[in-house]
Amino acid sequence: SGRERHDEKITVYVSAEELMDLEHARLVLRGEHGLAVDRGRIVREAVAVVLADLESRGDASILVRRLRGR
Repeated sequence: SGRERHDEKITVYVSAEELMDLEHARLVLRGEHGLAVDRGRIVREAVAVVLADLESRGDASILVRRLRGR
């Protein structure tokens, strides 16, 4: 089916606004970029990008800056 199998699961609670933003991103990816992906795929890719940024930029990473409120 072309789908990747995942063995682990986490539950993440988001606000209604965050869920709407995620759904909006899914629709933009589909409508403007021709990418029919589900919300789980978007979240996995976003996590991978943020973790790679943390690995390469450390204290200057977007994750550290956001968690520190900067």
